[in-house]
Amino acid sequence: MAVTPAAGDVLPVGAMALGPMASAACYGAIAIKNRMGYDDTLDVFGIHGVGGIIGALGLTFFLRDVPEGGIWVQFGHQVMGVLVAGAASAVGTLVLLVLVEKTVGLRLEERGELAGMDHSMHSEHGYGLLNPN
Repeated sequence: MAVTPAAGDVLPVGAMALGPMASAACYGAIAIKNRMGYDDTLDVFGIHGVGGIIGALGLTFFLRDVPEGGIWVQFGHQVMGVLVAGAASAVGTLVLLVLVEKTVGLRLEERGELAGMDHSMHSEHGYGLLNPN
């Protein structure tokens, strides 16, 4: 995931350097999530968000050609891109949260949650705290 923003712009050695950097950062992000206990289903931000940020910022130092203005000007552009993408994602997420809450709601009632969505919404037996199976 880290080399995706850099694909076509970095040499293979750059991709090999970005991989371990992003892996360590993603591992740290997931460790922080586990310690803090916030909900990040499938570790989407911990893997894709953090890995993408590392790739977007790190590619600056592994570019095939030094951009006009130098590496630090390019790094500033990369930081701005990460900030704009983060802001757009945050606003989009908030809009979707409000729409879902106003239409179908974000959560089931407590008994439905304990039974599990498979049972309470689809009459299937999957996982749940009230299901004996």
